[in-house]
Amino acid sequence: MAFMVKQMVGGHVKNLTGGLTEEKPEGEKSEAAAAGMTQEEFEQYQQQLEEEKQERDASFAQKKAERATVRSHFRDKYRLPKNELDDTQIQQAGDDVELPTELAKMIADDNKEEASKTSVLGHLTNIQNVDMDQLKDKAQATLEDLKQSAEKCNLM
Repeated sequence: MAFMVKQMVGGHVKNLTGGLTEEKPEGEKSEAAAAGMTQEEFEQYQQQLEEEKQERDASFAQKKAERATVRSHFRDKYRLPKNELDDTQIQQAGDDVELPTELAKMIADDNKEEASKTSVLGHLTNIQNVDMDQLKDKAQATLEDLKQSAEKCNLM
């Protein structure tokens, strides 16, 4: 009798609750069988997925560390306060992190420009209407005159 009551009322109650409880029929297959694989193939597939996930995570961590390296470089260049998060990201990735080659070339070019601008000749090139070749020739001629006059001097 309990069977008949459950049969008659059970379906209606399940519809009312929206099927919240998940009941597996007795004949349901495992995940591997549902995917059309043997259990061994399914385990290999799961292992392959895990390896791919680890590779993606490692690649993502490497890229995060490279970006942190770029940010820390610019913080050093412009004398901004350091960020501890960037330092930890770089340490987590290990010593394999380097500046991207394009950025390294740009930095080298910037350093050359800054070095030339800090010299006296670099400042003179910024002044308009200055002929650098003529200025260099005059400086060379003055040095040669000083050397000749030093040779003629009796005290030296």
